[in-house]
Amino acid sequence: MRGPSTLIQAEDNWQTDMGAWFSGERVVFRGKDLFTELNDFSWFKLLMLGITGKEFDDNQIKLFEAIWVLSTSYPEPRIWNNRVSSLSASAKSTGSLASSASTAVSEAKIYGGQSIIAAIDFIQHAKKIEEDNGSLSRFITEHLKKNRAIAGYGRPIIKNDERIEPLHKAAKALGFDQMPYIQLAFRIEQMLIDSRYRLKMNIAGLVAALISDQKLTPREHYYFTMLVFSAGSIPCFIDAVNKPEGSFFPLSCERLNYK
Repeated sequence: MRGPSTLIQAEDNWQTDMGAWFSGERVVFRGKDLFTELNDFSWFKLLMLGITGKEFDDNQIKLFEAIWVLSTSYPEPRIWNNRVSSLSASAKSTGSLASSASTAVSEAKIYGGQSIIAAIDFIQHAKKIEEDNGSLSRFITEHLKKNRAIAGYGRPIIKNDERIEPLHKAAKALGFDQMPYIQLAFRIEQMLIDSRYRLKMNIAGLVAALISDQKLTPREHYYFTMLVFSAGSIPCFIDAVNKPEGSFFPLSCERLNYK
């Protein structure tokens, strides 16, 4: 429904099943009382309830937290989104503005959130091919011919992704290393290594498999990772804000090639 009638129906009327604040009394969060039913939830467990409407067990929450901690929590100011945070600090902007800008550029297609969405789409298509008794190798070959790349495999700077081993180890410790999608992800990696493409899995491929095994949709994963870089970008802001203004990676005039 569109047009004036939509606005008329929405005037002073917002229908939601997310929750509500009853002033001086209580807060409802996804149909539960925040103060009496969810008061012992961790912040991350509450976040995942808000995103999905589901209550995940402790091991699942530990897995989701491990993805955040081990995949993106790099306090390295040269990384593209952290650089925005550091530059903001060096310009003496505020932490909230720096975090907002850093979060916005984290949706990059090659390195950021969009890459994992593409990796989820790929591995879920690959799983369906297998379930339908199709040829996985043919699917991979055709995908490469069409797209010239596979989301979740290959890395532009170096071949090995240092995050794979620790995250896989964490998943194994939590009992999630033998599930269908993660097993498929490593089979695909071996097929690519044995082929002329020599592609190894990157962190997007592993995260896509873990997320798919936990039955999160691509959209839920997007919400789940909206703040995923914050544990790295905030320290970068703090580091730069405590240094002289404008001192973050300055370039002398002699280094510029004027034409």
